[in-house]
Amino acid sequence: MTSPEHIDHPEAPLVKPASPRELFIAFNSLALQGFGGVLPVAQTELVERRRWLSREQFVEMLALSQVLPGPNIVNLALMFSDGHFGLRGAFAAMAGLLVLPMIIVLALTALYGQFATVPLVSGALRGMAAVAAGLVISTALKLLTTLRNNPMGRPLGLAFAALTVVAIAWLRWPLVWVVAGGGAVCVAIALRRLR
Repeated sequence: MTSPEHIDHPEAPLVKPASPRELFIAFNSLALQGFGGVLPVAQTELVERRRWLSREQFVEMLALSQVLPGPNIVNLALMFSDGHFGLRGAFAAMAGLLVLPMIIVLALTALYGQFATVPLVSGALRGMAAVAAGLVISTALKLLTTLRNNPMGRPLGLAFAALTVVAIAWLRWPLVWVVAGGGAVCVAIALRRLR
């Protein structure tokens, strides 16, 4: 288990998970906190609290997770956990992410089927959507600091981030083409600058 002196101290050295059991507990805790999306909680839990990843490592894994098929957090959990305990670690992280939340979602789905037409219920769900959007925005703002060390540099990185938002939110271009096209250009620029 992560020792208390590593919690919430960005200058503390990175630590490794002690066992697949610790991975299960961490990803289960993460999943149970992730209402509206787990990525903001993942960044806080894996980078800030447990110190298993630096912000830069988290952003790199997240970037790769986003271009692979499947949910981002599932891809990130598999890559991270497999790197520490192989297949056992990957299964432990996946079980932590999915088992208990799946039971909760199935129970809530049954309840929602009974109360979906109640105005209070539908209003509460609309309110949760605003909270989920806020969580995603707060994570993006936290991760902007990683642009400082990016080979493309902060101005160009911010420009590509803004172009991505415009392409997806305003122009409504398909995500796969924006990621493939913008990602390819960013990779080419970064490789050129690294050489």
